[in-house]
Amino acid sequence: MSAEGENVIFIGKKSVMNYVLAVLLQFDVGNKVVVLKARGKAISKAVDVAQIVKRRLLGGKVEVTSCKIDTEEVGEPPRKVSTIEIVLEQTA
Repeated sequence: MSAEGENVIFIGKKSVMNYVLAVLLQFDVGNKVVVLKARGKAISKAVDVAQIVKRRLLGGKVEVTSCKIDTEEVGEPPRKVSTIEIVLEQTA
């Protein structure tokens, strides 16, 4: 996955609205680009977060500029886990 910084939000076990709030806070502090990263079962939650921000809360002001899917090996013994990286960019 791409470089990690302060505008990267890792999606995990918290509720969807917690991550939506995190995205909104990143846009509020001046970041024009926010990256959502998730793997495994959290992938669907990352998609939900992106769609809620894009359609419900900031409709017309945010676009999904990139969506990258990949596979990582984790654990011992190694097993393959799907990952997703969604880039949201504020347009206005």
